[in-house]
Amino acid sequence: MTVHGTTPPPPARRRVAVAGVALSDCGRVDEATPYALHAQAARRALADSGLDRSLIDGLASAGLGTLAPVEVAEYLGLRPTWTDSTAVGGATWEVMAAHAADAIAAGHANAVLLVYGSTARADIRARRRTSNLSFGARGPLQFEVPHGHTLVAKYAMAARRHMHEYGTTLEQLAEVAVRARAHAALNPEAMFRTPVTVDEVLSGPMIADPFTKLHCCIRSDGGCAVLLVAEEYVPDTRKAPVWVLGTGEHVSHTTMSEWEDFTVSPAAVSGRLAFERAGLTPADVDVAEIYDAFTYMTLVTLEDLGFCAKGEGGAYFAEKDAVPVNTDGGGLSACHPGMRGLFLLVEAVRQLRGEAPGLQVRRPDGGLPEVALASGTGGWFCSSGTVLLGRT
Repeated sequence: MTVHGTTPPPPARRRVAVAGVALSDCGRVDEATPYALHAQAARRALADSGLDRSLIDGLASAGLGTLAPVEVAEYLGLRPTWTDSTAVGGATWEVMAAHAADAIAAGHANAVLLVYGSTARADIRARRRTSNLSFGARGPLQFEVPHGHTLVAKYAMAARRHMHEYGTTLEQLAEVAVRARAHAALNPEAMFRTPVTVDEVLSGPMIADPFTKLHCCIRSDGGCAVLLVAEEYVPDTRKAPVWVLGTGEHVSHTTMSEWEDFTVSPAAVSGRLAFERAGLTPADVDVAEIYDAFTYMTLVTLEDLGFCAKGEGGAYFAEKDAVPVNTDGGGLSACHPGMRGLFLLVEAVRQLRGEAPGLQVRRPDGGLPEVALASGTGGWFCSSGTVLLGRT
């Protein structure tokens, strides 16, 4: 609105920081409920922040209850005035972090808790649910489900196309699993820590060509939480802040026939947006946490985020100077309770703080990482969210 020939300045946008992060008990958790894991992670993240729970006026959660996140808020004893339940698969948490950061920056919330918990592994073992990866047969999926086209098959098709187009090898894909397990071996919180070799990955039981068992993520229980706050609360936090520098999100397809190029993931868009908004490039990133439900995801996401050219993911990953990836062991070895995106943010923050429980990345000068990236992928490359975090 213009008054007397002048235009008032836009409202100031506040900076947004991560104040607290935490995991619940993870791995094999047979007795807890998903709600209990939500609560445990939330309490630990709040304690990590040093802030009072009364400051929390926003809640973001998905994947649990009929009215998520209303049921989670009630269980936690919260009555938020801002909420988000965006559900786009594994990218959910990066996308919700972007929404929460925007809300805080605009003054619509002051402190937003992102929280997740799942007992997927325990539920299947107790026969409380089935391991159904076909996702149903209504809507667009009805044309694929009759052919047995499960989630793993969709990823396998994409991997085979990349191998055909660019010469990516089975050994390069297997090296992703080997590296993830090597990182997990250093992480006392990881579910699987015994090192594996390329030959062991290649000789395992076939799941969906070209993926053998070790090309695929593990199934675990677990939860985690991240607390985002406005900059004015940072002086009251227990630890140095980790700032949200830039975010991006993108959705691509549901039906495989509507995916223009099996070798390009939606991270190509979400990553570009995040880097542009942060004023950074891939060369500025010291550590990357990338959703790895399958080995192919790591290589193609590195390409699409701009760390290397298209088709060079396998060769780049093997380079000595490649960005460290999935430092906790990833979904291939550390934990994967169903939607892993929030775990990426927790590990990214721990790396920037110098608190990684296992492998701690250092810059060439010996200092802590300055910039960390978390990039989540949902569905079968259906969605992507990318978040850049920094210490300064």
